[in-house]
Amino acid sequence: MKLVYVFDAYCGWSHGFTATLREVVARHPELPLEVVSGGLFTGSRRMPVREFGYVQGANAQIAELTGAEFGAAYERLIADGSFVMDSEAAARGVAALRQAAPDRAAELAAVLQHAFYVDGLSLSETVTYRKVAEEAGLDADAVVAAFEGPEAPYTAADDFHRSAELGVTGFPTLLAVDGYSATPLAYGRAAADEVDQRLAPLRTP
Repeated sequence: MKLVYVFDAYCGWSHGFTATLREVVARHPELPLEVVSGGLFTGSRRMPVREFGYVQGANAQIAELTGAEFGAAYERLIADGSFVMDSEAAARGVAALRQAAPDRAAELAAVLQHAFYVDGLSLSETVTYRKVAEEAGLDADAVVAAFEGPEAPYTAADDFHRSAELGVTGFPTLLAVDGYSATPLAYGRAAADEVDQRLAPLRTP
């Protein structure tokens, strides 16, 4: 059995789920974790923030319910409403970081969301991945090359396909996957104790 975390780096509720995911991973080091980008803002949903009237209200709710931080730099980034959240670019970045350090995928996903939601850095910009990679002690040149390379769009598409294949319809979703069986452990918001309650019966012989 393994855990599969399907999220979107531009999803505020995924940002809010970071603490729960960190706790679940810490409690279950024996369970491999696969991190998949779901592709929230792609195609016709890739548009300026001003088109999503609910963003700041939703962020306030997320902060209240989960304790997640939304920084002043992020507020400045989206203030005029012109910023475009492009989940395909973010998925390429997640894949590039994941490739550089597969065993740190959950940690790096959280770092990437912090870069956007706290530091106000665009997840479409190469400089963001260089900064994240350097601060994480990774080979920044390799991460940038993977983010910009000709294979990058395919890695993003593979993630979106994986998400659809698992039947995920919203983010974040945490699943327990055993062979062809996928059992939801969390959707949107959950405490680590709730995840454990749902996980326990799946692990009883």
